[in-house]
Amino acid sequence: MDSQVISEQGVEAPAAPQPELSVADLQNLRTVLEVASRRGAFAAGEMSSVGAVFDRLDKFLAAVAPAAPAQQPADSTETPAA
Repeated sequence: MDSQVISEQGVEAPAAPQPELSVADLQNLRTVLEVASRRGAFAAGEMSSVGAVFDRLDKFLAAVAPAAPAQQPADSTETPAA
């Protein structure tokens, strides 16, 4: 029985995938918060906490906005000069 434990410990398990969250995901979350608030999805007592999260998210996205285009592939709609 001990030999099974030793052999199982000797086998290297594949690394678990790390969770990913992109700037686009955060932009989508901001949009969800905007739409939900317009549709009245939050109670009056929840608005201040939702607004605080929205403000922090909005400031973060504004700070990373200049870096975001550099991470995305070049836009294929540009036409080369002839």
